Amino acid sequence: MNIDKIRNFCIIAHIDHGKSTLADRMLELTGTVAKREMKSQLLDSMELEREKGITIKLTPAHMQYKGHILNLIDTPGHVDFSYEVSRSLQAVEGAILVVDATQGIQAQTLANVYLALEQDLKIIPVINKIDLPASDVPRVSAEIINLLGCDESEIIKVSAKTGENVDQVLDAIIDRVPAPAKSDSNELKALIFDSYFDDYRGVVLYVRIFEGSLPKNANIHMMATGSNDIALEVGVLNPKMSPQSELTTGEIGYIVTNLKATREAKVGDTVTLTKTPAKTALPGYKNVHPFVYAGFFPVSNDQYKDLKDALEKLALSDSALQFEPENSPVLGFGLRIGFLGLLHMDIIRERLEREFKLDLIVTNPSTDYHVTLTTGEELDIRSASDLPDITRVAEIREPWAKGEIITPKEFIGSILELIVSKRGIQKNISYIDTRAVIDFDAPMANLLTDFYDQLKSATSGYASFNYELGGYQAEDLVRIDFLVAGEHIDALSVMAHRSEADAIGRSVTKKLKEVIPRQNFEVALQAAIGARIIARETLGAYRKDVTVKIHTGDRDRKAKLMEKQKRGKARMKRFGKVDIPSDAFTVMLKRD
Repeated sequence: MNIDKIRNFCIIAHIDHGKSTLADRMLELTGTVAKREMKSQLLDSMELEREKGITIKLTPAHMQYKGHILNLIDTPGHVDFSYEVSRSLQAVEGAILVVDATQGIQAQTLANVYLALEQDLKIIPVINKIDLPASDVPRVSAEIINLLGCDESEIIKVSAKTGENVDQVLDAIIDRVPAPAKSDSNELKALIFDSYFDDYRGVVLYVRIFEGSLPKNANIHMMATGSNDIALEVGVLNPKMSPQSELTTGEIGYIVTNLKATREAKVGDTVTLTKTPAKTALPGYKNVHPFVYAGFFPVSNDQYKDLKDALEKLALSDSALQFEPENSPVLGFGLRIGFLGLLHMDIIRERLEREFKLDLIVTNPSTDYHVTLTTGEELDIRSASDLPDITRVAEIREPWAKGEIITPKEFIGSILELIVSKRGIQKNISYIDTRAVIDFDAPMANLLTDFYDQLKSATSGYASFNYELGGYQAEDLVRIDFLVAGEHIDALSVMAHRSEADAIGRSVTKKLKEVIPRQNFEVALQAAIGARIIARETLGAYRKDVTVKIHTGDRDRKAKLMEKQKRGKARMKRFGKVDIPSDAFTVMLKRD
């Protein structure tokens, strides 16, 4: 294929701005998918993607239109999957920026635009949903012109649902997006921008060929991981696999390998030939580090092996997923899993429960902390219960996030109050037409639980939020332990700033009082920092009327029975065990 006739592009947008619907219309218009096979959100093949209406895994598609080959990559829109977006942007020369005509520019739109500008891509602005009564095309056009500095004539107004003007988008891709750069080198350099595990075929890689060509059955080498393998099959996706004899410079396609785990061919790695390896790898490869951790425990310990097997299967398709064994005296054996964000955690939990039929207890999500001991040793702890004795700790550093909120101007005051309440620092406020962009720094741990919900409440649902990991800062952090009937429950322990510890202790003990059932004896629910109790709630005992069987009014007999009951309750208090329900381990996530 003539390289001048190839156009590689991706679609970037905020969640729910119509990205996947626009991809559907393109597949229809180009005749890539037959009318009878067409269904909405065709490229979102996972059940959860279709149900939630979001894209979780990016998907490539190979289309032919007016004598050109158009290679599309449909990318996720959520901040948790921004690493996937950045890899796909490296594999293309152009990006279609889709903005909802009713909502305008949102936080993730901005983040994706910055990523695209970093890669020096040609951006084609598209306003979608112009058929809706609530659409405000002039206002959204002004926002896009303000952001990109483009002309009004460059913005294409479409309705992906009805297909109106979608052909103009395809024409703009051919006219405006540059063809891939030609290469004289015969050394193969292919960027892996995604990979997944197929139960029957092994690891399948999605690649963009930058230099050289890759024939079928060639011996290949992954430059970052050092793995060697064979390209059992190569081809393009339209959007089903279509085998070819080879992939050449500028093309986007797939490689079926013999590998048994995606960790052997990570996203961002460079594929080259074993016989004539490339001297340098393509830029941009980095290891993805999770920064949200949660304990996953099966309700029955019999399911521990099933949980581990299920996670190993999911990890084959998700190279960002990391886990290690964890043991709790109360919950038994489980796994501590690292995620890229709360949505990522929610998706994995739902997949484990649906696809593998597991009943799970999930502990409160936390982030990781860097601890320096008095001996100078450095530790990376992922759970509050792993913190060493505080007398041995010299310094604890917690991760901070760089956040960006886009909001109508009238909500600025309430958002700044919310940021301050989370120990955040407001850095800058700028304006896009009628809306404000607020940049701030805040501790990651304070953004994990219900910050997004509180932001939506404070702004009547109009604000959007995007964040990325900043650095680690030393803070005055303490571990808050929770005791139920004098027994320390390590799975409930949390790290917190000293100034917030008392409020968290009071809040969590109140919530525990609501979720732990009453016993036949009085139960003390306590929060403590070290040996100092900072909050307490008392769960009252059931009162059984032992005098009901006495038919006479003899006062001495009643007093004797009451005294006997009192002694029995005191004994139960010493030896009684409190059964803690699974709700108790997610009290931090419960809204007040």
